[in-house]
Amino acid sequence: MRIPATWRERPVRFAAELLVVLTVLAVGVASGHAVPPPPPNPSDNEIADAGAQVDAGVGEVSALINQVASVEQQLRQLDDAVAARREAVNKALVDLQIARSAADAAAQVVIASKRELSAAGTQVDSAHRDFNRYVAQIYMRPASTSLITYLSAPDPETALARAQVLTIASKNQQQVVQALRHAQVDQANKNAAARQAQQVADAAAADAETKKTEAENAVAAAQAELNQQTAVRNGLQAQRDTAQQRLDEARIRVGGLQSQRDAFVAWDQQRLAEEAANRAAAAAAAARAAANHDANDRANNAAATHRPHTQLGNSPTPPRYGQSPGRPSGDRATLIETVVDRAMAQLGVDYAWGGGDEAGATLGIRDGGVADSHGDYQKVGFDCSGLMIYAFAGIGVSLPHYSGYQYNMGTRVDVSDRERGDMLFWGPGGSQHVALYLGNGKMVEAPQSGEVVRVSPVREGGIMPYAVRII
Repeated sequence: MRIPATWRERPVRFAAELLVVLTVLAVGVASGHAVPPPPPNPSDNEIADAGAQVDAGVGEVSALINQVASVEQQLRQLDDAVAARREAVNKALVDLQIARSAADAAAQVVIASKRELSAAGTQVDSAHRDFNRYVAQIYMRPASTSLITYLSAPDPETALARAQVLTIASKNQQQVVQALRHAQVDQANKNAAARQAQQVADAAAADAETKKTEAENAVAAAQAELNQQTAVRNGLQAQRDTAQQRLDEARIRVGGLQSQRDAFVAWDQQRLAEEAANRAAAAAAAARAAANHDANDRANNAAATHRPHTQLGNSPTPPRYGQSPGRPSGDRATLIETVVDRAMAQLGVDYAWGGGDEAGATLGIRDGGVADSHGDYQKVGFDCSGLMIYAFAGIGVSLPHYSGYQYNMGTRVDVSDRERGDMLFWGPGGSQHVALYLGNGKMVEAPQSGEVVRVSPVREGGIMPYAVRII
């Protein structure tokens, strides 16, 4: 983009103003580029590596699933073992209670037999005492049963009768003592049997107590093993879940990469189709522009109304921008297509900062910065405002070589009401960039250093609120 000087001013002042404007415009053109980049295109190796990660993840997850299943089976077996051992504890507790009850019953029998044995002994002792007293009476006390009475009998018959009575009494007393002794022996036997039963019951209770303890220890051991295997299972499940997450991420990555590849292929196919369409449109537009001799004549006439923008010396020809006296009449649609044809005919031409006039592409100029780094001063081409100059010259309109001034030409319309053939602008006062609107959200532009004239989607970011309508 370029700014014209006031031809009547001194060369020094013009050069200073030109340098300031060129610096501003160099920054404006660079920042005006906002073409969306192509979608990412992952390489075949990236897709293959992601697929290999999926395969490895499937193998790892499968192995972990098998391990978890094996441990789950062990856990089920351990659960059964713990359940059986817990029931064994219940059995041991029941057996212990039975043994304890038997021991308690045996103890009660022992206690009762001891009491009965003690009573039998008391009775035997009492019988012994009675017998002893009886014997003493026989020998010591005068009575019918005493020995003195027997010896002092008046006759032998009386003595014999008395002796028989004494013998019978002694036998009866002995029988009582013997019966008591038999009872005492029986009670002693019962007591011994009771004690033996108690010993057996105590032994059974002790054995039941031991079995209960063993059963409880077995439950504790089985539970500890179950806890250990549960920890192993939980660890494996955590590994499986982590591996599954990595597998899912790898699958997503493969799907994402493949989607990116598909998107890139679709974008590339669309790009190629658009480029082919643009080349065809450019060729058709170039043919029409070349055959439009009237437009070429009008462009020459428009160029004659002012001196070249790179000419800094004084000239008797004053600059005059706008509609030339020779502007043809005709319907608006025809004039718009003439402008569009001339712009589209330049597709693929290099961007050259400061390049382009009514006659076509020109050698670029130095800017001391970005354009120079791209060698624009050695290229024949257009910058954004130079392309507009060439396009509108075909209908006899001469535009200044600066987008900020072009923004003040023609009629301003709301940018939302733009039509084919209107100029679109970016930056404060239109100072950064200008393009020609084609319709359907497309525009033709000379974007920036290092690129070429192209058709682009309209960039809404930073666009000025008004479009400029020349026709």
